[in-house]
Amino acid sequence: MIAEKYLEDAKLVSDNRDLLVFTGKYKGVPVTVAVHGIGGPSAAIVFEELAMLGAKAIVRLGTAGSLRKEVDVMHAVVATGAAYYHGGTLGAYAPGCCLPNSPDPWLTVKLYEKAKELLPTHAGPVVSTDAFYAEDENFVEFWSKRGVVAVEMECATLFALGWMRGFKTGALVVIADSLVDPSKKDLLHHEQLAPVMDKATKAVLEALVSVEV
Repeated sequence: MIAEKYLEDAKLVSDNRDLLVFTGKYKGVPVTVAVHGIGGPSAAIVFEELAMLGAKAIVRLGTAGSLRKEVDVMHAVVATGAAYYHGGTLGAYAPGCCLPNSPDPWLTVKLYEKAKELLPTHAGPVVSTDAFYAEDENFVEFWSKRGVVAVEMECATLFALGWMRGFKTGALVVIADSLVDPSKKDLLHHEQLAPVMDKATKAVLEALVSVEV
């Protein structure tokens, strides 16, 4: 959708393992759109290879679950940091260490400004988990009490790799379900989210072409 609707001269350059990669231009600026799969391990491979191919800035655009009542479904969250459990993908890079898991501050501000113009937008830290179905009441209470606003699976990996490999990072996620509102616990279908994702896409692209890389 992003490549077909927004990119000039869009071209599919890779479909290996169904991780589609398109290149093109947005307002004359070279842009790549890539599927990174689910979770840190898959995402790390894609982020690493994009960096090897010359990516200067990588923004995650996807979905998340809300951990706050005020962060409603179909709202956007610009991640200002990402909590992560020891181990997992990042544990393979730096065993026993807590890597820096914050995005590029200037790109993050641009993401927030552009998103705020188009849809209800919050800014705050997320938690990146490796297990989609592991959340329970204890999980929600633990992270919400620590200021986390949403849960997803890839931001921490992206942010840490950005500092390690020298590319700018950011993340804008759309809330697809709520872990604190029982009436909104069912994950919204991609067709329901499409109008909001379209606005989020535009915000990401506008932010990317407005920062120096």
